Amino acid sequence: MLGTSPWTVIEAPLDSSGTSRGEERAPAALRHAGLIERVGAVARIEVDARIGNSTRDRRSGVIAVNEIRRASVAIGAAVRDVLAEGRRPLVVGGDCTLLLGVFLGVSRGMRLWFVDGHADFFNGQTSPTGEAADMGLAILTGQGPQDVLGLAGPLVDPSSVVLMGHRPDHIAPDVASENARIDPDVHAFTSADIRERGAAVVARQVVLGPARPTWLHVDLDVLDEQALPAVTYAQPLGLNWDEFVELVRPLVWAEGLLGISVADFNPDLDPGGKHARRVINALATLMA
Repeated sequence: MLGTSPWTVIEAPLDSSGTSRGEERAPAALRHAGLIERVGAVARIEVDARIGNSTRDRRSGVIAVNEIRRASVAIGAAVRDVLAEGRRPLVVGGDCTLLLGVFLGVSRGMRLWFVDGHADFFNGQTSPTGEAADMGLAILTGQGPQDVLGLAGPLVDPSSVVLMGHRPDHIAPDVASENARIDPDVHAFTSADIRERGAAVVARQVVLGPARPTWLHVDLDVLDEQALPAVTYAQPLGLNWDEFVELVRPLVWAEGLLGISVADFNPDLDPGGKHARRVINALATLMA
């Protein structure tokens, strides 16, 4: 396993809205705020993952479906190369769509720990936006539009997914609608579950058992809108910073972890840079 191997930052400025929204500028903003130095990364790779088309494809229901596929292949190649060199990838987005590329670059049978304020289980017809970021977990588990990656079948088995931090049904009708689509084989802990049980308790439960190759994905909108307003789709009832660290740090240090992706910071909503610094501080705490 790669538990003591050095980190390489892979910058993936992918905004699946195709409108050059702030997520596209997040890798550069976090780099300028000191990310590479603070997490002790030894190298940086920038992937050509920008999307310049906001047209929603009629067949798949996905915005810029061909460009999403191109970007995913590029991200996958970068992840594969870093792992082949014996280093650990830290993929910095961009939005959650980057995870499609990650799973093109890792071996089948990987486990996924998915920390996110949304379940990402819409499909091309039910997504209110057409953004692939709405559908990432559905696509990966073989239940979203397969045109996006041009593959048949899942890249990750639903029973190998642990979803943590999505909001509970009662927050809004669209949240309840999306949550109802979560595959029953996915192990799911809403933000309310985490708060009730305790973040550290949930983390211990997740890492319990035999080690196996695992990817950790963190969407920063898992945080409450008061804790981190610099995300495009901020919501109430999320985690505070202490809960976030208590939940995620044991996952970062779990045996078998191959890499991490971090998504959905929006620097356009952080003109003074204070939220970028807060994100960097948290990541340094998690990875130090």
